[in-house]
Amino acid sequence: MLKIDNLHAYYGKSHVLHGVHLSVQPGEIVALLGRNGSGRSTTAKAIMGLVDCQGSLRWKGQEILGKKTFEIAHLGIGYVPESRDIFPNLTVEQNLYLGQKSSRKTGRWSLDDMYQMFPRLQERQHTLAGVMSGGEQQMLTLCRTLMGDPDLIIIDEPTEGLAPKIVELVAHYLKELKNRGISVLLIEQKLTIAMAISDRCLVMGHGSIVFTGTPDALRADSGTRKEWLEV
Repeated sequence: MLKIDNLHAYYGKSHVLHGVHLSVQPGEIVALLGRNGSGRSTTAKAIMGLVDCQGSLRWKGQEILGKKTFEIAHLGIGYVPESRDIFPNLTVEQNLYLGQKSSRKTGRWSLDDMYQMFPRLQERQHTLAGVMSGGEQQMLTLCRTLMGDPDLIIIDEPTEGLAPKIVELVAHYLKELKNRGISVLLIEQKLTIAMAISDRCLVMGHGSIVFTGTPDALRADSGTRKEWLEV
């Protein structure tokens, strides 16, 4: 579904990604792990056309490197950034409706699905998004992305700032995405969550993939964990 080959990314003259190779298959949850500064978020931004890149980014066999961000989104890739990027002066419900793509009459997700997933959003549906807590904004940006009915969703640190019970809910609904046929590229610091729900784990270090394998293989590889993940 998504296949990345020899991807290099730059911020001005700063060379951040160094020949990244990765793939995400239909209905697969892939966890992209690594310390801060390893290149994980830059990889997500590269897929979405938000940084200067060289290499190959293929989506369902089509080269998307060089396309504009909105074009990539309309091809079926959703992106939940760590910065959330909600519209602070619009209500929760208005933010959710903005996530819909007018070209699709029906999708796998409805407004009711979003409110069932996170009842707190329904309670605050007429509240301006800018006055909500960080955790509530995180729920909102995840749900807004789902309203666009993506086939792949890239999620950058979805549990950041959330209470433990909400973290468990997020993990549950990430599995629900897979059940509905949606692929997930999960960028996450919490190894316990990532390894519990993912099919494969990729570890990044210094802008390259340094490990690819199953969660069980990563659990058994203490050297990789110590060198690239543990503090």
